[in-house]
Amino acid sequence: MIYKVVSPLLGFENIKEMQLLKIDDIFFSLNDVNKDNGIIFTLIDPYKLRNYDIEVPKSYQELLRLTKKSDIRVCNILILQNPIENSTVNFLAPLIFNKTDKLMGQIVLDNIKYQNYSIVDKISNYLSKS
Repeated sequence: MIYKVVSPLLGFENIKEMQLLKIDDIFFSLNDVNKDNGIIFTLIDPYKLRNYDIEVPKSYQELLRLTKKSDIRVCNILILQNPIENSTVNFLAPLIFNKTDKLMGQIVLDNIKYQNYSIVDKISNYLSKS
């Protein structure tokens, strides 16, 4: 699905449209619609890893046109490493997708309020040890 970027990804302010592709139940690919840029992010569903409870600030709710009826998806950027256990997740700056209105944006959470979330949290902290 293609989304209009209404709150830019940090460092990628020039990207206006992105396509979200589901890889499996936990991973997604987020691609710049302008293929010339070659910008691709690997995203992860945080709810599949841990207890993840966030409140979208009012200003972002308005920007993303979020209502109680909005179908939303929350993802986090994953920095893939080899082996995957060394990969890191940015839990402090989630991406919010309003699937109803096809709008998306990155929000930055208050690190004081969300002290349990980090910008470089190792995925190995959440993988089964079995």
